[in-house]
Amino acid sequence: MSLEWMPRDNEPKDHALHKSPYWGSEAPSVIYEKKPLVDPKGNEIDGLFVAWVTLNNPKQYNSYTTEMVKGVIAGFDNASLDRSVVAVVFTGTGPYAFCTGGNTKEYSEFYSKRCDEYGQYMELFNRMVDSILACKKPVICRVNGMRVAGGQEIGMACDLAISSDLAIFGQAGPRHGSAPDGGSSDFLPWYLGIEDAMWNCVSCEMWSAYKAKQKNLITKCVPVLKKDGKWVRNPMIITDRYLDDGEIVYGEYKTGDELKEAKAFLKDNQKNADFELLDKEVNKIVWQFANLFPGCLIKSIDGIRMKKKFFWDVCKNGNRHWLAANMGGEAFLGFGAFNTKNITGQNTIDFIKFRQNIARCKTWDDDMFAEVMGKPKE
Repeated sequence: MSLEWMPRDNEPKDHALHKSPYWGSEAPSVIYEKKPLVDPKGNEIDGLFVAWVTLNNPKQYNSYTTEMVKGVIAGFDNASLDRSVVAVVFTGTGPYAFCTGGNTKEYSEFYSKRCDEYGQYMELFNRMVDSILACKKPVICRVNGMRVAGGQEIGMACDLAISSDLAIFGQAGPRHGSAPDGGSSDFLPWYLGIEDAMWNCVSCEMWSAYKAKQKNLITKCVPVLKKDGKWVRNPMIITDRYLDDGEIVYGEYKTGDELKEAKAFLKDNQKNADFELLDKEVNKIVWQFANLFPGCLIKSIDGIRMKKKFFWDVCKNGNRHWLAANMGGEAFLGFGAFNTKNITGQNTIDFIKFRQNIARCKTWDDDMFAEVMGKPKE
């Protein structure tokens, strides 16, 4: 069976860093803003600012395109060198996602089976993570929604994370044709116990913001929904601690009718999420940073960062080469399946058939790949 029905993009990518596409409000883009520093009473402080780097691709859950990666780099470089900037806030547009990682449409339709091109792209991705870890200002990840896959990785490169309680956290690589080698395999063991790090890295299980807080993956999560004028916590999540079959349950998803009712409530209300409490927490941290010696502050931050940065620097180039090579095999399948889910009705390959083909030592060619890909719906 032919794979000709899978869309491909043959337009070359420009991997050079240049100015023209960096900023702008038209999605997909990265928006760079300098907002006045405010004190606890809301008064603006003259001459001091907070730099906001905002991923602006809400229709694709703020997944980053090649040009957006350049915009993030430029944003952090600008903020790092700006004497008037106290801190950087890294966030996304809209109520649904901070970032869901690389743009799978671009991955599938251009980069798959173009290993050298993807290698050049990974040079940009690595530079993006470097720009966060090297920023000479504190970096706060304002998690306005899903922080998944590469979004989780660039989020963990930040110094602190304050989250909407509707956000979810997790990896997608082994399920969708890659490995979380854009930072997660380096950073997770610093955030979590080693078995939690292992499970989070490979299982593709999504954690609620409350579970992420419980596991010390983020600093704080706050409600963003209101009912009858009062703040309400994420209705899908168990937020009370209690014993259930000998285990402490907290931050897990409800089940049955409770979960159905909660999903219906979210469907009607999430689009109107109010980030007042989230922004208050972000401003509170920034104000605390503003009232510290800036040199002592960034030296202290770099002293913590260097533990994450050490393993990132050791692994990033080798990971770049593997991720590039993988674009000719499992990534081609994984991203292709995800990108054609509207055509096939499924977003993953037939893993069992794929393993059977490997066990039979079948050649990795288009015929073998076609056997495991979803078929177009009638």
